[in-house]
Amino acid sequence: MKFLSYLILVLLLVPVQMTLLPHLSVGNIKPDLGLVAAAFVGLFAGEMDGLLVGFAIGWVLSLFSAGELWLSLLTHGGVGFLAGFVVRQVSHVTSIFVGVLLLAVSLASGLLAAVTLTTLDRAQVWQMVGAIVLPQACFDGLVGAGLYWLLSQRVQMARLRTE
Repeated sequence: MKFLSYLILVLLLVPVQMTLLPHLSVGNIKPDLGLVAAAFVGLFAGEMDGLLVGFAIGWVLSLFSAGELWLSLLTHGGVGFLAGFVVRQVSHVTSIFVGVLLLAVSLASGLLAAVTLTTLDRAQVWQMVGAIVLPQACFDGLVGAGLYWLLSQRVQMARLRTE
């Protein structure tokens, strides 16, 4: 059952990302739902599930984008693993914590993507960071914090998974 729900998540993420998010963009900046979904799987299901589902999400999303495959796999799988690992170390997860975690990971992912573009010089990279990477990282953090807050209002979240 868990495998089926992960498969549905991975397969439905691309149409939602491509059809719904252009309407939710602010200043032509869209949140990365793949990053948020991988983090939530890591938060609620653990490190290994977050890593594997993050890899799958990164692979499927890279099929429909012009980005580097290894970068998408690394960032989405890494955020799933990191979220699962960090939540194991923290006694009480809040929406602010989830938002800051997603902001930091999205910022690191965007910086890595900007640096790996070999066609840009240093001034263009910094312009890209200020115009795209930082606003998208903030948007990802806000979306993650908002979704976690909504879930925590609706679902008893003392511990959704058993250790």
